[in-house]
Amino acid sequence: MTLSGILEEKVAIPKGVTVTVNGSIVEVKGPKGKLSRDFYNPKTKVRLDGEHLVVSCEMPRVKDKAMIGTFASHLTNMIEGVTIGFEYHMKIVFSHFPMKTAVKGDKFVIENFLGERSPRQAKILGDTKIAVKGNDVVLTGTNVEAVGQTAANIEYATKIWGYDPRVFQDGIYITEKAKKVSS
Repeated sequence: MTLSGILEEKVAIPKGVTVTVNGSIVEVKGPKGKLSRDFYNPKTKVRLDGEHLVVSCEMPRVKDKAMIGTFASHLTNMIEGVTIGFEYHMKIVFSHFPMKTAVKGDKFVIENFLGERSPRQAKILGDTKIAVKGNDVVLTGTNVEAVGQTAANIEYATKIWGYDPRVFQDGIYITEKAKKVSS
């Protein structure tokens, strides 16, 4: 904190990334795509200062300091998302009934789970792309929250209710989280 009572945190903007701040809405454009988010908070402000995004607050209290760190983390994730992207890996596990998975529109459909007749579905959020290769499921996208929530939706869709989870271990499980895409 400076003598004037203003706390600031800076987030660097790398080459090839364009950032625009319009009020509380921040838009980040990069080689992998475009992300936009509303960073509204009465005390916390986001502004563009040359090659940095500055998150600041006057006379911050403990909750305001936490909000500054949260905003800076979200901005960092947005910049990383449009430059290198995010990737989650999942594993399909079954013991007796082989599952059949497919992407249909904005739904991930799981058929023949534990021999059930009706398919289970999980919602795909945002620009998340899903690739199924054998028993591996790979989710990629620019928004880490959308990719992570889609992975959680898939894992939750294969949750087994009313049976001992130590015996019935069938499902689709997250094996690697938020790994950055190298290509």
